[in-house]
Amino acid sequence: MLHVVLFQPEIPHNTGAIGRLCLATGARLHLIRPLGFSLEDKYLRRSGLDYWEHVDVHQWDSWEALRGSAADGSTFYFIECEGSTTYWEARMTGDEVYLVFGPETRSIPPSIIDAEQCLRIPMREGGTRSLNLATATAIVLYEAVRQRASL
Repeated sequence: MLHVVLFQPEIPHNTGAIGRLCLATGARLHLIRPLGFSLEDKYLRRSGLDYWEHVDVHQWDSWEALRGSAADGSTFYFIECEGSTTYWEARMTGDEVYLVFGPETRSIPPSIIDAEQCLRIPMREGGTRSLNLATATAIVLYEAVRQRASL
């Protein structure tokens, strides 16, 4: 199964859009608190449209709680601008693959990142420093779906 993890997301419409992506791909969405909004937020609902109630979403109080619940052998990929490997070079075909994204205004804390599993989305130098969270999630999630479809 594919899992999308949002570490302390801050913007409700990004989370709503990512929820729709998860529903479209069959991925499970994990939200690690604190959230920068309420799950009752009208912007979250608007972005998720009438799909939100069907999204397989789990909330966690901490990274450790989520990590402790993962099955043995699960693979975690951390998507960060500083990643040394491009997302398409990663093998995202294991039974349980977690794609971890940080909050919109800061990086994933270094204390939880496995540097060997840190992926990046290449961007033209001098173009922009980052992508919108929902856009980045779509890029990496659909690469994982593509890889898994070819098994």
